[in-house]
Amino acid sequence: MQLAAIIVSLVLIAVGVALFGRAIVQIYRFVRLGQNVPAGTRTDDPAQRTITVAKEFLGHTRMNKWGIVGVAHWFVAVGFFSLLLTIVNAIGQLFQADWILPVIGDWAPYNVFVEFLGTMTALGILTLIVIRQLNRPGRPGRKSRFAGSNTGQAYFVEAVILIVGICIFTLHALEGAQHHVDSYEASFFVSYPVVSWFRGMDLSTLQNLTYFFAGLKIATSFIWMITVALKTDMGVAWHRFLAFPNIFFKRESQGGVALGALQPMASNGELVDFEDPGEDDVYGVSQIEHFSWKGILDFSTCTECGRCQSQCPAWNTGKPLSPKLLIMSLRDHAHAKAPYLLAGGGKDMEGNEKATEEQLKDVPAAALAEAERPLIGTLEENGVIDPDVLWSCTTCGACVEQCPVDIEHIDHIVDMRRYQVMIESAFPSEAGTMLKNLEKKGNPWGLAKKQRVEWTKEVDFEVPIVGKDIEDLTEVDYLYWVGCAGALEDRAKKTTKAFAELLHMAGVKFAIMGGDEKCTGDSARRLGNEPLFQQLGQENVAMLNMAYGEDDEDESTKKPKSSKKIVATCPHCFNTIANEYPQLGGEFEVIHHTQLLQHLIDEGKLVPVTPVDGLITYHDPCYLGRHNKVYTPPREIMSAVPGLRQQEMHRHKERGFCCGAGGARMWMEERIGKRINNERVDEALSLNPDIVSTACPFCLVMLTDSVNGKKNDGKAKENLQVVDVAQLLLDSVKTPADPAGTAEAEDAPEPEPVK
Repeated sequence: MQLAAIIVSLVLIAVGVALFGRAIVQIYRFVRLGQNVPAGTRTDDPAQRTITVAKEFLGHTRMNKWGIVGVAHWFVAVGFFSLLLTIVNAIGQLFQADWILPVIGDWAPYNVFVEFLGTMTALGILTLIVIRQLNRPGRPGRKSRFAGSNTGQAYFVEAVILIVGICIFTLHALEGAQHHVDSYEASFFVSYPVVSWFRGMDLSTLQNLTYFFAGLKIATSFIWMITVALKTDMGVAWHRFLAFPNIFFKRESQGGVALGALQPMASNGELVDFEDPGEDDVYGVSQIEHFSWKGILDFSTCTECGRCQSQCPAWNTGKPLSPKLLIMSLRDHAHAKAPYLLAGGGKDMEGNEKATEEQLKDVPAAALAEAERPLIGTLEENGVIDPDVLWSCTTCGACVEQCPVDIEHIDHIVDMRRYQVMIESAFPSEAGTMLKNLEKKGNPWGLAKKQRVEWTKEVDFEVPIVGKDIEDLTEVDYLYWVGCAGALEDRAKKTTKAFAELLHMAGVKFAIMGGDEKCTGDSARRLGNEPLFQQLGQENVAMLNMAYGEDDEDESTKKPKSSKKIVATCPHCFNTIANEYPQLGGEFEVIHHTQLLQHLIDEGKLVPVTPVDGLITYHDPCYLGRHNKVYTPPREIMSAVPGLRQQEMHRHKERGFCCGAGGARMWMEERIGKRINNERVDEALSLNPDIVSTACPFCLVMLTDSVNGKKNDGKAKENLQVVDVAQLLLDSVKTPADPAGTAEAEDAPEPEPVK
């Protein structure tokens, strides 16, 4: 047995190491097929990036959001890397059954470590196996986060880890038996009963058991290595290596996820200049090699865990988009096409082949066939990604928020949309109306600019307008960016008027633009029309800088005298001005209206006194919550209103469920599956609330539409209200508090703006 175990193990080790080394080179060459990224965007602050990797791995900061799954996975992941010396130990035991590592082999702390982590690795993978079985596809059906994953590959990896874990535990117990551990020791605090059992066996039996389990451990480990080396698209295995560079090269060096701002369009490592584009500039992504190398790395890192899928509003309402399946399809296509690309193949913008027949003569037929597939196309067209998949996305960010290896799904989806919109003009027709209105009128509804200030006639106080009532914004505390919906959509205008009245009551000096402002461009950008976004954004930035007296500089600092404070009621405007306008030269201090209202309550400038009775549940807007991490202020405002009883929906905060309007979906018909807003309202109705509140005009419209439909069908009570938190607060503060009975509040710190 010993000789056979030695020969088999050494052969497997030699083959495994050689193939694995080759696989690493292949993956490196494969990832480099993607385009370069703009200089410094993925490699800035390497020290901080290293710290981020260490935090995410050692702290399992993403995985631990899933409770027991995160804990179990931590032991499996840490055990994989920290127990590598047990392979060395097993090799030595093949030649000498009682062999131990020099220096540390009989060191109690090391043995305790091996005992504990080896046991926990086995228990951890057993836990993950049970969880996978409880959630396996076919039982919960579409609800399973593992639906569409390569189940066979997962079972193989799980079996390998379990066998290796059992071997580590058993070999450690055999080590104790052969080294005459005859009483309880800390080094064998778990395995001592097994050690005692082994001690009853003769030496020959102990040696043969050692050879068997050492050989089994080595064979299992290196069969796994050979398998993954031959299958470099096996994400469930390769993620344990590729996750480290993928996290290191993530968009935010400080560790933030790829939410908030979208990235400007780049081609060949440079940002695209739409006023003077280069001849070879690629607009968006129409071929797999048009993705950046970070995109290719993203696809290869996917572990198929399905956390993104489980949270996706499109997938959960019967639509064809699954973020996981999207990434897997791009990965499989990229790997299948790689031999063609590595041979020099590829097509120019006119569709002409770049490589010669001589260059492609050795490329496998399967790779040549894969190269002919359109990246975006229907099933009949043999497309990799169906257009319905692309246009189902609401860019809510749930996938990016949940991904444990920092895949940037939204960036890749928008890049594909950009090509479809700018080059192919292939997008849902109703969205075209929105784009035309933005181009001609500067707002999605196509209304005249004078209508932007019509709401000011419906309040009983003066609303200062820049350029008319005040010279510039140095005269006020805040510019109130009303936004298109807040100024033009009837339901959203109620929020606008309520917020303006609250500011007036609190004595906050504010002003609005006079109608010359344009849409911030959020919907245009997320639809994929990057040039239109930049045009709208540049016009707004120039107008805002002028309104803030950009040229009025302080002589000592050479900086504008005014602080550029903006408050917005729309999270989409808030996100765009705060996070995306800096890309266009617009640096502003931006807060959301719920942040300012909470601050005014804390200062005692707004005092809710009139009870608003009823059960209330709050819907987190995606672009306020996940994209900008503003969760507390709306809830604290509601807590300050007497009489309200708050209850959270099952999906809230980081796991909140989209209303269905983001990603320009506000302007597209929802024809597939259940309407997302109906799914969200059904969840709210399960609590039997009196009020559904939110803090976004898009959400307000979507939830109201659904609630009204439910009322018509008799599925919702007639007195159910859908309101913005500002409206709730106004109802409560309208009755002034007794000045004599109200203690003067201490000054509260100002809300921190997004910069």
